[in-house]
Parts: sequence; structure tokens; C-alpha cells
Amino acid sequence: MSKKNIWFLTGSQHLYGAEALQQVQQNSETIVKAFNETEVTVVPILLPKLVTTPEEITQTCIAANADSECIGVITWMHTFSLAKMWIPGLTLLQKPLCHLHTQFHREIPWDSIDMDFMNLNQAAHGDREAGFIHTRMRLNRKVVVGHWSDPEVQQRIGVWMRAVRGWTDLQGAKFVRFGDNMRQVAVTDGDKVSAEMQFGISVNTHGVGDLVAAVNKVKPSAVAALCADYEKTYKVAPALKKGGKKHESLRYNAKLELGLRAFLEEGDFKGYTNTFEDLHGLKQLPGLPTQRLMADGYGFGAEGDWKTAALVRAMKVMDYGLKGGTSFMEDYTYHLSPKGHQVLGSHMLEIDPAIAAGKPSCEIHPLGIGGKEDPVRLVFNAPTGNALNASLIDLGNRFRLLVNEVKAVKHPKLPKLPVARAVWECKPNFKTACQAWILAGGAHHTGYSYAVTTEMLEDFANIAGVELVTIDADTRISEFKQTLRNNEVYYHLNQGFRA
Repeated sequence: MSKKNIWFLTGSQHLYGAEALQQVQQNSETIVKAFNETEVTVVPILLPKLVTTPEEITQTCIAANADSECIGVITWMHTFSLAKMWIPGLTLLQKPLCHLHTQFHREIPWDSIDMDFMNLNQAAHGDREAGFIHTRMRLNRKVVVGHWSDPEVQQRIGVWMRAVRGWTDLQGAKFVRFGDNMRQVAVTDGDKVSAEMQFGISVNTHGVGDLVAAVNKVKPSAVAALCADYEKTYKVAPALKKGGKKHESLRYNAKLELGLRAFLEEGDFKGYTNTFEDLHGLKQLPGLPTQRLMADGYGFGAEGDWKTAALVRAMKVMDYGLKGGTSFMEDYTYHLSPKGHQVLGSHMLEIDPAIAAGKPSCEIHPLGIGGKEDPVRLVFNAPTGNALNASLIDLGNRFRLLVNEVKAVKHPKLPKLPVARAVWECKPNFKTACQAWILAGGAHHTGYSYAVTTEMLEDFANIAGVELVTIDADTRISEFKQTLRNNEVYYHLNQGFRA
């Protein structure tokens, strides 16, 4: 993503004369420079030449489409840019769109304002003209309002940029399934053809034997080096250390990681799934390797859950550079005390150490499922703080992105639970959140994040053209039900039936 950029298109017209247009260009340069100097601008903004005619607008939109380094477009109407001029270009534009409604001056110069000033600074109605044509054309876009120097305005554009990065990363992204999804499970399955049409991802299966072949190619010297790295990075259980009675299990995990990493790199995959029901030729279900690969940015979904693997990858691209981290997660069991209801989130093995509150412990324990050797895994607690769970589900005629905002909390020690875990309280409360989640058809697998925000996922869903449903502090079940009913009608009329 380091070479990608966003284009800033300023609209005007020739009615105001060459001197005014020169000032418009200079003001645009000032705004772009200011944006590029902020920490929240995670994708550099470029300023093409001012567009003032239908031909200029159309050619600029065509150029944006053709430029692989351009991943999005911000528009602003400094003056009154006639909206019909934009129809041909916006019809062709295929990049995510953000409409910035701002003006160059912060305050009205009450003592000196004259008609020249008024003619030059017409964004108050110029952007409304633009907004009408965007709505008339049914364009998905983000609208940000306020002065360009306002930190909130800059932050919201930065959020949109992160969503654009996540979306761009999925275009052409390849995800591999080692085997099929867990037998008889519904929500982890879905229409991969529709997903490729909607999100730009491809999901294909490789037999676990292909992974076994890659694992068998790993050299002993590489295994030894990685085991040494494990001992430096984690609190490794004595039995797993060199000379310990379980050290061969650690060596096998190093071999698994190196083979899996080589397979993913050779195939240019950005994520993967596996299932404990299809491990023929493997001694263990990959635990430690999957945790470490997720920490390096790979998307993952357990039991063949390719939708969550893609979502986790996109969320990791969105949160890159932020504190907190993102992980594959599962709602595992509840604490239903009269004093307060909480959720224990975990999984058999595969929780990302990117969300660890401290130095993870590398341990080996029985899994109790799958019939293979005891797997090695990283054990840790996740930190407290605001977080969210996101679920991508296939409803047959459309995809729904479901988000529940939560607050991770302190919890008692769990001395006999040998997995990574987080405990959270749902917003607005446990009963409302769980009822709403179930009514919306949310999965038990999620992308769990301290860094990705609801606004990022809203922007991502808007770019992807999919439904977003949010459960937050303001959720009320009666209103939530009506929203779901309204969405059924809207998406049926907007997209039609899809087999």
C-alpha cells in the first residue's frame, strides 16, 4: 500500500475568469498540503489539475480508473461547478468516492466581504449541487462536512482512507481453504461466486495433502532456528524447550509454520482456512503457526470459514499502524451472573497475539477434539478497552456486515483454560445485543478489533455496496427489527434476486 494514493478533484468553471481559477488551484494546494501533513492521512493525497469542463472531468475520472496507484477520489466544489458536467465522468468512475463539503476560509470576513469574495467562495451551494447529482445517480460515497483544518474532518477522511485501503487490498486477493468447511455447519459456508463479484476475492480449495507436501520440504536447520526464535519471543513451557520432553512438538509446529508460510507466499494468498475434520497427513491442528501468521497480517477463519478469513484480512489492513490489533474470534461461553452478563471470547487455538495484553505463554495441552496430537498454542489475556465484533454473513440475495460494539473488561484468572481469551460486555447490554445479533443472523465467528471502528466498517460496507447493521449503545430491539424489515425491501429492490 505504500505506493498508493488518493486523488483530490476540485471542481469549478470558467465563468469566474482566469485569476479566480488560479486562486482556486492555490487554495486546493494549501488544503491538500495540510491533509498530507496530518498523522491521520494514511494514504498520500495527490492534486490533479483543476477540472472545469465535462471533458476535463471525464478524462480525469478515466485516468483515475486506469491508474493502479490511485485507490480513491475526494471531490470538492470550491465554486459552483455545474453538476451536469460531472455525469459522464462519475458514470465511469470505479474508485471509492468521498465528497468533502468545506470551504477555504474558516470565518466570514464581515468587514470586507464583497461580491468578488462571494463569487470565489461558493462551496456552500456548489457542494449542494454536487450532492444532488451524486444522489440522483445513486452513488455510494462518504460525505464529510466541516472546515478542512478541523481535526474531526481530517480524522473522518482518515477513517475513510483506511476503509479504502481494506477494500483495495481485497481486489484480486486470493484465499485458500485447506479442505472444505466443517461438515453440516451453515453460517461458515456461502456463495463464493457472489463473494468474488461483490468483494473481488477468490476462494479456492487445496487438499490438505498439498500443505503436507510443503511441510515435508522444510529443512531441519530452519526448524531449529525458528524454535530458538520462539524461546526468545514467548514464555515457552519448560517441556517444549530444547531438551524438554515435548520439544519435538515445538519443532513440529515450527515445521508447520514454515511449510504453511511457504505455501501461502508461493500461491500469493492473503488468508486461509482449515478444519480439524480434514487433517490427513498432519500430526496437529495448526495452532501456534496460525496465531503467528495472523499476527503477520494473514486473514484466517476456522473450520473453513472463508468469509471471516477475508474480513479479518481487510480489518488488519484497515488497522495497520494503529494500536490495539485485530484477531479472529468466537463467542465461546457466557457469564450470566445477576451482577452482570459477560461474554468469554476465545477459540480452540487460533487467537492472534496481536491483541495480547502481555507476553504470551507458549504451551502444549490436549485439544479434546479432532483425534490428533496435542497442539502447541499461545496462551494470553486480551487487554481491556473498547472493541467491536464484526461478522460477514451470506443471506442468499446479499451479504450483510454486522457489527456489535463491546467493552473488554478485567476478569478472574483462568488457570485451567489453556487458550488465548478476551472477556467483554456487549453494548447496549447483553440481552439486547445477543437478541439483535441472532435476529440479524450473525455468525459465531467474528473479526474482533480494538483498532477498527464502526465508522471504518460503515465506509467499507458503503464502498462494497453491502448492507451494514450496527448494534451499539443506542440499539433498541423494536427499531432494530424494523430496520431489518426495511433492509429486506430495500436490498430486494436495489439488487434483485440472486440465486
